Amino acid sequence: MLSLSLSHVYGNNTVLRDINLTFPKGSFTALVGPNGAGKSTLLKLCANVIKPSHGQITFNRTAKRAYLPQHNHLDRHFPLNVRDVAAMGFWPKIGLYQKLSTHDLDHLHHALAIVGLNGFEKHPISVLSGGQFQRLLFARLWLQEADLLILDEPFSAIDQPTTEDLLALLQQWHQAGKTILTVIHQLKLVEMYIPKTVILNHSVIIEGDSKIILNDADIIRKAYTEL
Repeated sequence: MLSLSLSHVYGNNTVLRDINLTFPKGSFTALVGPNGAGKSTLLKLCANVIKPSHGQITFNRTAKRAYLPQHNHLDRHFPLNVRDVAAMGFWPKIGLYQKLSTHDLDHLHHALAIVGLNGFEKHPISVLSGGQFQRLLFARLWLQEADLLILDEPFSAIDQPTTEDLLALLQQWHQAGKTILTVIHQLKLVEMYIPKTVILNHSVIIEGDSKIILNDADIIRKAYTEL
């Protein structure tokens, strides 16, 4: 579904070098590596937020992709409620100013239910905890009905029960045929939940089965020291 053959430069700094990766349809991949290794940049390239300096990205034109960035820029103090934010997931399909149909509303309520926010529709987002707000962003992501889900550190600074619930939800979406690519720093979570791993440190160190790669101390040592 998604193939990359590229390098990327910011100014005089080569952030990504000789990246050759393919993420087949229906795959579930964790992107791991040290801070500053180019992981977020790679996700932005996959999400078509930025263009590669050199090379190309091949993506099925009939497929849709949805991107959850590491830092959400939505003002939590803006007078929006949970339903308003979740409904943003429909924008790519119906536009900004179109009224939601009865079917859309049913779909929205289902999305909130599966992330554990049933009954929160009228709550202002300012009262949500960090974990509840992340659940809401997952509901919005799901409502985009994308084939490829791209998530940048979706479990950073949220509680363990929420992390486990959302990882289980990603597993369900994967089993339903979604292609998922996510950056995660917690290697134990990767080993437990995500079948494939790519270790990145400006270039691809190794890719393959998560349980094999993440239990090889030499690989991990190399990945976090190699420049």
